Amino acid sequence: MQIAGALSLIREIPDYPKPGIRFQDITPLLADGNAFFAVTQELATLAHGCNVVAGIEARGFIFASAVANQLKTGFVPIRKAGKLPFTTISEKYGLEYGIDTLEMHTDAIGAGSKVMLIDDVLASGGTIGAAIELVQRCGGEVIQVVALLEIKGLSGRETLNCKYPQIPITCLVLS
Repeated sequence: MQIAGALSLIREIPDYPKPGIRFQDITPLLADGNAFFAVTQELATLAHGCNVVAGIEARGFIFASAVANQLKTGFVPIRKAGKLPFTTISEKYGLEYGIDTLEMHTDAIGAGSKVMLIDDVLASGGTIGAAIELVQRCGGEVIQVVALLEIKGLSGRETLNCKYPQIPITCLVLS
C-alpha cells in the first residue's frame, strides 16, 4: 500500500470529545496491516541520527514502538501522570481542551541521547512541548519531532518553532 492510501484511512469525528473538537480517528489505519506498515516505514525514513525513539501516550506509543523496532533502537514511553512505576519527572501542559501532565522515568533517557519524538497529532503544541522538556531535563536532545497529522488551525508548529527553533518537525498529514 502507498502512503497516501494509508493516510486516507484516517477519519474525522466532529465534536469529540467536546463540541468544536475535530478528533482524528486513526483506528481504521491501525486495523489495516498494510496501511500500518506503510506509515511506520515512512516514519522510520525520517529518523536521522537518533539512538532512542520516544512516544507520547497513548497513540504515539503505537507508532513510536513500531519505528523503534524497525530502527533497532530503544523505545521510551512518555506517559500521563501516575502510570509509571519508577521515579519520574513530570511536566504540566495545556491542550486545546484542558490541562494535563506527562511523566517519564528519570533514567529513561541517558545524557547525550539523540531522541526522535513521535506523537499521533500536533495540535496546539502543548503535549509535544512538554515531552521535549522532559527529554531535555533527562539530558537528552530531541533531534526530530514527527507526528502523523497536524491540525493547522491550532498553531502548534508555530508555538514549537518559537520555543525550539533547532528541532525539525515533520507531519505526514495537514488538516
